[in-house]
Amino acid sequence: MMKLNGISEKSAGNNHTGRLHVHYKSDDMDEMLEAEGGGLAARVGALERRSLEQGEQLLCLRSSLADALRRLSQLETSRNGTHTPNTPTRSTTPSQSKDLRIKQPAYRSPDSTSHVNRDSSRRTTVHGMPNNSALTQRRGVHYQSTGSLQSESPNSSSSLSPAPSPSPRATPQPQLSAHRSRNNSTSSNQSNFGGGISPGSGNLTKRWSSTGDFNAPQGGIANNRFSTKSLLNLYSKPSQNGPTLKHGTHTCQYNDDDGTVRMFLRGRPIVLHAPSAVLDTYDLNKVAPPPHTKLKLDWVYGYRGKDCRSNLYLLPTGEMVYFVASVVVLFNVDEQCQRHYIGHTDDVKCLAIHPNKLVVATGQCAGHDRVDARPHIRIWNSVSLATLAVIGASEMERGVCCISFSRADGGTLLCAVDQGNEHNISVWDWQRGERGSKITETKCSVDTVVAAEFHPLDRNQIVTCGKNHIAFWTLDQGGTLYKRMGIFENRDKPKYVTCLAFSPDGDVISGDSNGNIIVWGRGTNTIIKFIRGVHEGSIFSICILKDGSALSGGGKDGRLIQLDGDLAPTGIECAIEGHFGGVRVLAEGRGSQVLVGTTKNCILQGDFSLTFSPVVLGHLDELWGLACHPNLAQFVTAGWDCLLQMWDALSHSTVWSKDIGDRAQSCAFSRDGSAVVVGCLTGKWMVFDSVTRELVAQNTDGAEPIQCIKFSPDGRLVAFGSRDNFIYIYQVDEDCRKYSRLGKCLGHSSYITHVDWSADGQYLRSNSGDYELLYWNPTTCRQITNTSSLRDVEWDSNTCTLSFQTIGIWPENADGTDINSCESSHDNRLVATGDDFGKVKLFSYPTTQPKSLCHQYGGHSSHVTSVSFLHDDTRLVSTGGMDTSVMQWSLE
Repeated sequence: MMKLNGISEKSAGNNHTGRLHVHYKSDDMDEMLEAEGGGLAARVGALERRSLEQGEQLLCLRSSLADALRRLSQLETSRNGTHTPNTPTRSTTPSQSKDLRIKQPAYRSPDSTSHVNRDSSRRTTVHGMPNNSALTQRRGVHYQSTGSLQSESPNSSSSLSPAPSPSPRATPQPQLSAHRSRNNSTSSNQSNFGGGISPGSGNLTKRWSSTGDFNAPQGGIANNRFSTKSLLNLYSKPSQNGPTLKHGTHTCQYNDDDGTVRMFLRGRPIVLHAPSAVLDTYDLNKVAPPPHTKLKLDWVYGYRGKDCRSNLYLLPTGEMVYFVASVVVLFNVDEQCQRHYIGHTDDVKCLAIHPNKLVVATGQCAGHDRVDARPHIRIWNSVSLATLAVIGASEMERGVCCISFSRADGGTLLCAVDQGNEHNISVWDWQRGERGSKITETKCSVDTVVAAEFHPLDRNQIVTCGKNHIAFWTLDQGGTLYKRMGIFENRDKPKYVTCLAFSPDGDVISGDSNGNIIVWGRGTNTIIKFIRGVHEGSIFSICILKDGSALSGGGKDGRLIQLDGDLAPTGIECAIEGHFGGVRVLAEGRGSQVLVGTTKNCILQGDFSLTFSPVVLGHLDELWGLACHPNLAQFVTAGWDCLLQMWDALSHSTVWSKDIGDRAQSCAFSRDGSAVVVGCLTGKWMVFDSVTRELVAQNTDGAEPIQCIKFSPDGRLVAFGSRDNFIYIYQVDEDCRKYSRLGKCLGHSSYITHVDWSADGQYLRSNSGDYELLYWNPTTCRQITNTSSLRDVEWDSNTCTLSFQTIGIWPENADGTDINSCESSHDNRLVATGDDFGKVKLFSYPTTQPKSLCHQYGGHSSHVTSVSFLHDDTRLVSTGGMDTSVMQWSLE
């Protein structure tokens, strides 16, 4: 019995040991599987990162190839003597076109059986320059221009700028040497909507042609449009920039007896005396032809960073792309040249780069014109500047506030958020047809949306953020968007989630108005990491670098903070100088360089070891003051941001910038160019030395803005036209350093708008806000009532918009304030105007016929406040009011 019990006990022990062995073996297998699973996830993540890196290298090579082909085409055609830099042509064989065609996967909706593949290739460039001194003065770096890509001659812009400062951050004092706001509206009576599609038509036509744009040859639209797929077939004859327009068809009456023309503005008659030389031949019915000379956009100064986000990128070819007004600027810092895409009809508000780094999408807001200025998105090629698609023209309410290309599927989709009350988010197959195909649309948020981004690794995943929210969207195969709101749990919920980024592993990184950085787990709406107090105030931008580290930029504290791969601060940081503003956007530059767009409309470039220097400067507030130097290719601008800036038109750089401490409305050079006089909104006016920037004189006349300033031909007198209806006359002594008031001219019943001196300095004429044209004796400040005796007076300048010589600049049914500025060239062959509709127009001078033809040019998105010719009439400069832009045009 004991033996049996022993056997039983032994058997039982063996069975227990076996069960333990099986249990231990199972645990080991689980651990091995778990370890293997973790290793597999790590290897998959590494493969994903490697695939992305290789994809970026391929994109860079493809973009460089497209850019090289464009340049080769220019060189070959110019060598044959059949080409100007703006008209590159290149023939391709079918085999070449097929071999180099860029193919992109297309989104296929469930109910579709075919799709359209679209290719793209582009290039871009831009510039402007400044810096600062201890006295809040900004100093620009000088460059030798290599010639703009838009120049008719490669050497047309080649010039040495004034002596540069050895340090881009220091502003040494140079040695002395002898020597009204209207809302924007853009309209065109000659073309269809915005370079896009006319109602009821399938044609894709351009409203404004880009200075570097190349239209397809005449023929079928579809075939020509898709010919842009070939990298070799990028060039054809450019369209005419600046259409010839019929102008000035308002009602006029001519009286043969006294030789006067009666013109009516809003029913009010204006009597203008014709010169004796035209009394016998003048005919109201004649049509004045447009001038043979035309304008071409040469340079755009400024950047829009004050209220726009994610609008600065560096393309693989080394070109920056950003926007200001309605122009998208393509800028190469090394070559110091610009190209411009001007297909938009109003303010550009957002920008996105396709994953192939060749296609660009830009969205605009709505203007007053219901047809030409509808909000929409334009998708275009960065090499040829050809428009590929215009979408959302009838879908958006107020404007497009943010857009993004899909990345995980190669960029077949585009998402957009409308700026309307509902803040609708829509997803488009942008390659299907010339207007794209909307896949879905739904309400995004009751609050403001500031960013919308496709996830770079997860297909059909979108993240949006803004006031009081962050949302995670999924686009299913049926084309429906599903939203999950981000869960903040017990953590402090910010008033704004201000920016988005993505880690190499696919986690979502957000910055907020509390200065915190939050990491959201990939595929979830929950927080996995919370980094508190990275910045003081809002974080406006987070940039993930190639090595996996990150940079964050503060909009209030102006600091750039470097973070490691785990988003822990490394201790390396720097601060942007306060006069440049806070950090609005960060973009990775070449090598270790970083591009910084600021809240005060500047772009900086640099790194943490060499600090940051400005490459683009701009004004921040409404811009009205403009004056060209009487002897040099330089000009000054002054605006409501209290900045007075001197620019060099040949090197396209800022000579100096000064904070004058008061909002400026007007400015003028003395006759010898030694002094700059600035009129302010308070009635105060100041005189600065144009070389040293020293304040040499100041005075105050009245309490209203100084609207215009004009020196007499001999430089001994200066007239100040004020908004208080008076013209103040001063005598100038001691090299423009001493000013003695002679009196003021009383007689206008409204504010002064323009003033001109006669060529001999004996007379003065002026316009006012109620459409008056009055004449004065400046030495006595008395009005000359016998105006017929002045019909043959030769005028030193022609800035008065109401005169016999400028009858034809007024359009039909014009408001008397529609034209803000006009000026004739120094050779009296041309007259340029700037109006309330964002247009610069060029007429033949004198424009004495009510029916006159002109060339019209877009680019400004606000009222054009001033136009002025350089001293040699080779260029024209224009300023935009609310768009704060300065545009330089070459005459051809």
